[in-house]
Amino acid sequence: MNLSEPFILRPVMTTLLMASLVIFGVFGYATLPVSELPSVDFPTIVVSASLPGADPETMASAVATPIEGQLSTISGIDSMTSQSVLGSTQITIQFKLDRDIDAASQDVQQAISAVIRKLPRR
Repeated sequence: MNLSEPFILRPVMTTLLMASLVIFGVFGYATLPVSELPSVDFPTIVVSASLPGADPETMASAVATPIEGQLSTISGIDSMTSQSVLGSTQITIQFKLDRDIDAASQDVQQAISAVIRKLPRR
């Protein structure tokens, strides 16, 4: 007895088996969870600085610009945005997906340590 003999001798069973396989296959394919845009968390670090009483222009020129200049030397940065308001500035650094967030945070801390002497005192 070979493998194909029961299928040749029973064509109705073969047809029903193939129909059930096709139906279950179509049902399984239709219920697969597929997302067009998968949920991805980019490695992001936010740096905040404050200078009480300083207007947004002063914050941008005296605080945000030197920090951004030093942070831009870090490798693996995808984007960097900053927002300056009355008395504070916030710099958001988004790294590439392959960048380790722990190593990136150490690089950011080193960059801030290097630029802290150039920032205005309270």
